[in-house]
Amino acid sequence: MIKVGIVGGTGYTGAELLRLFAQHPQAEVSLLTSRKEAGQRADALFPHLRGHCDLSFSEPDAAALARCDAVFFATPHGTAMEMAPSLVDKGVKVVDLSADFRLRDRGVFKQWYKLDHSAASMLDEAVYGLPEVHRDAIRKARVVGNPGCYPTAVQLGLLPLLEAGVIEFEGIVADCKSGVSGAGREAKVGSLFSEVSDSFKAYGVAGHRHLPEIEQGLADIAKKPVALSFVPHLLPLVRGIHATLYARLTTPGVDLQALFEQRYASEPFVDVAPAGDHPETRGVRGGNTCRIAVHLAPDRRTVIVLSVIDNLVKGASGQAVQNFNLMFGLDEQAGLQALPLAP
Repeated sequence: MIKVGIVGGTGYTGAELLRLFAQHPQAEVSLLTSRKEAGQRADALFPHLRGHCDLSFSEPDAAALARCDAVFFATPHGTAMEMAPSLVDKGVKVVDLSADFRLRDRGVFKQWYKLDHSAASMLDEAVYGLPEVHRDAIRKARVVGNPGCYPTAVQLGLLPLLEAGVIEFEGIVADCKSGVSGAGREAKVGSLFSEVSDSFKAYGVAGHRHLPEIEQGLADIAKKPVALSFVPHLLPLVRGIHATLYARLTTPGVDLQALFEQRYASEPFVDVAPAGDHPETRGVRGGNTCRIAVHLAPDRRTVIVLSVIDNLVKGASGQAVQNFNLMFGLDEQAGLQALPLAP
């Protein structure tokens, strides 16, 4: 069995990693760290893991982590870049769920995350972990920067259009909504039930830290800069990302449904919905699926893409396990074959 360590396993993404690896046939979590919860059993903090995880949290220890085959960082921004280099030097593969290895430009990283990047050489070799774009590079990677939730939904929604060159590369609109779990497990007034229930609001309109990640990813796909407006919103639900994407066609008459179906025909975790469908967040809840529907507006020039994911699975921990599988030459779907939950 491949030995896995999780640094910072007390948040939602850490709990999701434990849930997913409990179903993994070729890997097991052997080390789980948390300074705050050291000594406490994971299934005491997360009762849904009872009978599936008997680990206790321990203080982070570099020597113990180095005995793992792979280490996942489910930590605040700034932690992975301090700890990952020494682990990689010892032959440990790293998947970082924070933003430390997503943005290639250190200046852009500092602008948005207010941190100086301390692992420049590792940043240069890190692979951005969107398998549908970078699968071959992920297979060879020693460190993977796992994408954010909004960037995953937006990039997968626009990928076929940009690759085919059938839309304008300016004026794209990404109107996105997220469940409250996207804000993390830490107690915050804005995440309280009485603050979010029966309400709906936009945030980060003047600038959201996922914007440069989206722009970088879309530019990689299009092979040139792509300009878009990105506005996130908070929904009164626990899980889910819904991205509604608008772009102007440069090639009228293109068969959009066929374009998407052909691009994603061999992708195990992207489902192109039937023509005219409207995917719902609950249709992907608990699963590692991105479900996409493509529409043409009545003006016959505007393409509208609906892209939904579970922000904690395909938008975080599920995609991290998908990257792990690729890095170790395993079946890409290992541990990720559970169906979404409904209702």
